[in-house]
Amino acid sequence: MNRVSGGAGLESLSIIVAALIVAAALLISGRGENDSDQPVKQVVTEPGFPADVPFAPAVRVDELLFLSGQVGVLPGTMELVDGGLEAEAHQTMVNIGRVLEAAGAGFEDLIKCTVFLDDIGDWEAFNEVYRAYFDGEQPARSAFGTTGLALGAAVEVECIAALPDDD
Repeated sequence: MNRVSGGAGLESLSIIVAALIVAAALLISGRGENDSDQPVKQVVTEPGFPADVPFAPAVRVDELLFLSGQVGVLPGTMELVDGGLEAEAHQTMVNIGRVLEAAGAGFEDLIKCTVFLDDIGDWEAFNEVYRAYFDGEQPARSAFGTTGLALGAAVEVECIAALPDDD
């Protein structure tokens, strides 16, 4: 039977390797001994956002921005635009742009969007509007058909953005 001698030595080596991996991860993430181990969380507000809703327009956690779902409401109101899916889709994307701008970002910084449609049959019509808001690469995306959305909206979109460096 083969036996590895120095079992205690291998255990010590494993601990050292694990410690080096953790140290490397801390260096890569930019968090060191003097930094908090907790992510930096900041609520992003946007002028005209209704104060009586139970959520923020977006929350920044370190370099990521998590946008609440946006629907096609007129800024500062809880009223959907008239005109059906296409009008709501345009207003939804405008509302996303307003939140991104308030955080110092733009559509080019989006990395993931999730689309909710009250009728999945509107998928292609929504895509026509959606495509117009991206000049280059588009973010990853999922789309779902639902049985109902807030305020009776035809579409809701939530997004995640990777924020540009402040430097």
